[in-house]
Amino acid sequence: MAKKVIGNLKLRIPGGKATAGPPVGSTLGQWGLNMMDFINPFNEKTKEFAGKDVIVHLSVYEDRTFDWKCLGRPVDDLIREKIGLSKGSGKPNTEKVGKISMADIKEIAAQKMDQLNAIDEEGACKVIAGTARSMGVEVTD
Repeated sequence: MAKKVIGNLKLRIPGGKATAGPPVGSTLGQWGLNMMDFINPFNEKTKEFAGKDVIVHLSVYEDRTFDWKCLGRPVDDLIREKIGLSKGSGKPNTEKVGKISMADIKEIAAQKMDQLNAIDEEGACKVIAGTARSMGVEVTD
């Protein structure tokens, strides 16, 4: 019989640098989980992302065990890195902060394809382009 899931958590943690302090410690602690059972394997698996944020999904079970899956870097971070932005626009509809090419969008889409809600590459590109536009980044051909 499958274990009953009592919680699904999403965390954004610097790769290879998880510690028992916030946000990891406080989040896992409130679910009664052993932090070191997560921190050591996470740091080992994500050391190539050193210092760059990584998205992690945790499933917490009623017997206080858990599974986790690393989803890699967030799309907004990849877009900002591609075009050299420090942050997106506060008013994306009126204040544009940069431009990104369709080639760069395709590259990001290929990298994130398995995690996007898209059937094909074209759909994945539309998702990434939408994220870029919501950050105030103009998409060019």
